Amino acid sequence: MPADNDDLAFASEFPPATQAMWLKLVESVLKGAPFDQLVSKTVDGVPIGPIYSRPRNARVIAGREAGAPWQIMQRIDHPDPIAANRQAQDDLKNGATGLTLVFAGANGAAGLGLPPTRAAIDHVFRDIDLRGRIALDFQIGPQSREAPLHFAAMLAEHGIQPGRSDVRFGFDPIGAVAVWGSSPYSWTQIAPALAGAVMKAAEMGFMGPTAVADGRAVHDAGGSEAQELAFVLSTGVAYLRALEAGGLPLAQARDMIYARLSADANQFLTMAKFRALRKLWARVQQACGLAPAPIFIAAETAWRMLTRRDTTINMLRATMATFAAGLGGADSITVLPHTLALGLPDAFARRIARNTQLILLKESHLAEVADPAAGSGGVEALTSELCQRAWALFQEIEAAGGIWAALESNLLQKQVAEVRAARQRNVALRSDVITGVSEFADLNESAPAVLTSEPVVLPSYGEATFTFDALTPFRLSEPFEALRDRSDALLTQTGARPKVFLANLGTPADFSARTTFAKSFFEAGGIEATDNDGFANDAALAAAFKASGAKIACLCASDKIHGTRAATAAAALTSAGATHIYLAGRPGDAEAAYRAAGIGDFIYEGADAAAILQAAYDKLESPRG
Repeated sequence: MPADNDDLAFASEFPPATQAMWLKLVESVLKGAPFDQLVSKTVDGVPIGPIYSRPRNARVIAGREAGAPWQIMQRIDHPDPIAANRQAQDDLKNGATGLTLVFAGANGAAGLGLPPTRAAIDHVFRDIDLRGRIALDFQIGPQSREAPLHFAAMLAEHGIQPGRSDVRFGFDPIGAVAVWGSSPYSWTQIAPALAGAVMKAAEMGFMGPTAVADGRAVHDAGGSEAQELAFVLSTGVAYLRALEAGGLPLAQARDMIYARLSADANQFLTMAKFRALRKLWARVQQACGLAPAPIFIAAETAWRMLTRRDTTINMLRATMATFAAGLGGADSITVLPHTLALGLPDAFARRIARNTQLILLKESHLAEVADPAAGSGGVEALTSELCQRAWALFQEIEAAGGIWAALESNLLQKQVAEVRAARQRNVALRSDVITGVSEFADLNESAPAVLTSEPVVLPSYGEATFTFDALTPFRLSEPFEALRDRSDALLTQTGARPKVFLANLGTPADFSARTTFAKSFFEAGGIEATDNDGFANDAALAAAFKASGAKIACLCASDKIHGTRAATAAAALTSAGATHIYLAGRPGDAEAAYRAAGIGDFIYEGADAAAILQAAYDKLESPRG
């Protein structure tokens, strides 16, 4: 074997490839166009280049122990504690190594969740061995803040030492108020209460960590990777200060804090984000005078990427997110079941969520290499860029007085809102594709089964004394899902979906590409596209449109055919009763002429599909339509 693995024997007959050689080839393809057009940017402004060199000084980032699997956490959120117990036992018998206990009213509960009562705790854990064999992660809110105490009382009754249980209590008052946008209490009132709860848990013998800096508040609201990281850092520092002020030594306070990050289907950004958090938290510890220790990072697949349509594709999204979080060094992963956006997931959805992780761990062996992205030019560059941007925002938040003050002044929310608007714009333009929703929709899909349940009624937490902008969770697919809902309502009312007639002009060679595009475009909004073999003359086109029963039509052909036939075809369609006519393709210099001929809108890559489709419904449902 060669001493340098860069010079492999089987490549010895070929000249060594260099970046300069690659650039020369690219220049010949670009033909004078700027190289920058090959560079994209994330919402944080992080550049993503087409090629990277391997950094020579890269080091493995300390995190999960090499070769150790992450904890396979399964979400327990059934409002009926007895049913939740059956689910938990099934999960643990079939591969889960931990349970994520989601209580009603907690961040990420999605309208579901366990009752925060002692009786509920007793029911959920009945016949489950809690002597350190499974991991537990509590997702609680202000109204369920007593759940850890109920759990501790239950352990005491069963004679189980708290130190033998692997439990994270998830105290996170800042995350709660960030999502609520209000609080009855100030931070000066909350911080001592937090410290008291954490110290009480430690005094009872729980090893921790017990307070979580939860980035989902930012991610679920549409924020960027750097914003999520900065929020976690700022929240973690606020909790460090609160715990130290409460009497905990700084090193022990550090050990009581863990992080939670969202993992989405963007593999490389997710990997870089998890790696960046470890580097950033190490920097915080150094600034505190502590020797850095790896922070426990709990991952959860992203809420905002879930869809209510074509939900089976959510399985693929979750697989990519789990893959990325696992390679990024997550210590535990919770996979949101693929039907969660529709309601309470059934046994099948829960099984898929478990098995997604089991396959990646047991069959793909993802955990057997520590920090496998170390040395990857692209991932290392993304990690470094995220660190720089997150640290700059963290410093801005600290300069504003810390995360609580930053929330009260809406400093962070305004920045998150800008990114959210950019994401929504990209989805509307379909530059950020949501497969099965904004493109390639299936109008005949069957809705998956979900369970029925009665939500838990929670007591009021108190009057909102402090108010600010809320970091409200959302899902990226919502605008197109609303259009599909509108289509379903019309189907129920009239027995038919709204239709658009695809006016294919010429031969298949002339119109196939535009027809395929138009069909995907309209059906993403629930408007059924009626296809045909094309029309050689306008009379046949008009007759076919009348027979279709459609009210609107879309001209589909090449630019050349549009130039010679679009105007007369539009006139024929108008005479046949078309109330609105679209043209598939950019109008270019002919737009004025096309509009004069009766063509009202143009659909093309980069058009605002959500707005055009919304307007199409308004036209279809108007009295004139």
